[in-house]
Amino acid sequence: PFASPPSHLFAHLLSASRRRAQPFPPRAAHRRPARRSGGVRRAMAFLFGAALGLVLGVGVVMLFARLENARAEQRRELAATVSSFSKLTVQDLKNLIPPELYPSWVSFTQKQKLSFYLYLPLIFMLSSTAASELIKTSVEPIFEQYKSFILASLHFSKLTLGTVAPQFTGVEILESDNSSVTMELEMQWDGNPNIVLDIQTTLGISLPVQVKNISFTGVFRLVFKPLVAELPCFGAVCCSLREKSKVDFTLKIIGGEMTAVPGISDAIEGTIRDTIEDTLTWPNRIIVPIVPGDYSDLELKPVGVLEVKLVEARDLKNKDLVGKSDPFAVLYIRPLREKTKKSKTINNDLNPIWNEHYEFEVEDISTQHLTVKVYDDEGLQASEIIGCARVSLTDLQPGKVKDLWLDLVKDLEVQRDKKPRGQVHVELLYYPYAKHEGVSNPFANQVQLTSLEKVLKTESNGYDVKQRKNVIMRGVLSVTVISAEDLPPMDIGGKADPFVVLYLKKGETKKKTRVVTDTLNPIWNQTFDFVVEDALHDLLMVEVWDHDTFGKDYVGRCILTLTRVLLEGEFQDTFTLQGAKSGKLNVHFKWTPQPIYRDRDRE
Repeated sequence: PFASPPSHLFAHLLSASRRRAQPFPPRAAHRRPARRSGGVRRAMAFLFGAALGLVLGVGVVMLFARLENARAEQRRELAATVSSFSKLTVQDLKNLIPPELYPSWVSFTQKQKLSFYLYLPLIFMLSSTAASELIKTSVEPIFEQYKSFILASLHFSKLTLGTVAPQFTGVEILESDNSSVTMELEMQWDGNPNIVLDIQTTLGISLPVQVKNISFTGVFRLVFKPLVAELPCFGAVCCSLREKSKVDFTLKIIGGEMTAVPGISDAIEGTIRDTIEDTLTWPNRIIVPIVPGDYSDLELKPVGVLEVKLVEARDLKNKDLVGKSDPFAVLYIRPLREKTKKSKTINNDLNPIWNEHYEFEVEDISTQHLTVKVYDDEGLQASEIIGCARVSLTDLQPGKVKDLWLDLVKDLEVQRDKKPRGQVHVELLYYPYAKHEGVSNPFANQVQLTSLEKVLKTESNGYDVKQRKNVIMRGVLSVTVISAEDLPPMDIGGKADPFVVLYLKKGETKKKTRVVTDTLNPIWNQTFDFVVEDALHDLLMVEVWDHDTFGKDYVGRCILTLTRVLLEGEFQDTFTLQGAKSGKLNVHFKWTPQPIYRDRDRE
């Protein structure tokens, strides 16, 4: 019943069975030749890369060595050139440079200036060691003058300037006259010096302090004077900073922390900054003699005297948690210890009255200023600053009194803190030593001061300040209390019953006006005479009170110096009441002198 399969089907099955029975070749034996070929290629590539890297490395080293040898050869040639320049004379320079190549400003009699300019590059070729030694010997004595009272001594134990050279971003030559040349160099330096200070504190503690991360940006002013005919073509160099420059640095005690000794960081930083600012900022200068000689004429010399009367302060910020601050003031033009004045301390008072008189020498009225700093006396601990203020001397007119209320700030450089810290009251009077153009003696043409004028006036019509100290300004002060304006209401009805009390700070006698009832704008027109024993150092206290049936209420006051009436003889002015919400006082002054001379009293 089943049909037989076709013959070709049997042949196909037989062929397939034979193919399955035939074994396959081993897999490993099939791939082994390919693996052997890839490993050889990688080995060859590694060896080629290593050989190429070796050849390139040797080439770079040889190239670097060749460049270093070339630079060394250039330095040797430069040293030989410098040595040759140092032996040149003015006649040699005339022979080397033809006249047609001279700059237009060089005349035949100024050939030495040309040699000066050729020599300028040599000034900056000082070695680091020589420059470090120069700085050390010059700066250490200055540190002793500016060190804080916390520091007993301050010396360099290590000083190298490092490997980073300063960058000079601008050079300008300023010709002043035929005897000097002024050059200004704009410089920036972010150096890596190794500076270690050996600090001895007044407590007997020795501290090694490292000065790190120094950054300086400023303009150096170099004055080469006098010019001479031989190289280096100048006798001395006056070095200074054209203006106050930016100097940043950090301090670190080696093996310790700056906070371990309270106040030491501020003392060191203040010493360094005061030294830089006061000794280098123009007109201050450091004189470096090049050729032996007398260069005293290059030194900064006093040109006048500034008389400062520290009168009072008001509304000072309280620094004490219990009670009130104990304020005192420090005043200076230059922060040298012997030129800094310190007032007495007024205990537990935010409105102190000092009434102290100081004198400061002025060396350059166009650039210098008076600095006033008010501190809270903390006894054995470091005093805490309440605020500071500064007055530019250019704002003063010679021979004229200037009465100022100065707002105190936290920092004179960075005034970010706008919180009120109080005010300080000063009176300033500047006298030039020699005759000042357009300014006459302030005591001249005053009939009542003729005897004083003979003492104060010198043959050159200048101001003999030393002789002024021998004069006691005795006389009669006539004070007319004219009126008051816009007084604050003191009674329930919005009025007041004001009267005025007057007395001298150094006296005991008090004068009192009549009471004017029910008014905020009283008129008195009453005159009072005071015998003043020493008018230069006394104050007139003027107080306004409100009269009540069972007492009196304080309204406000004015504290007035007598310097202006001494100079002018008679004047009238309006004064704002201190301590009152509003109010002004109109007063007239007249002075009748009876000067006394100390030398006569002794005789």
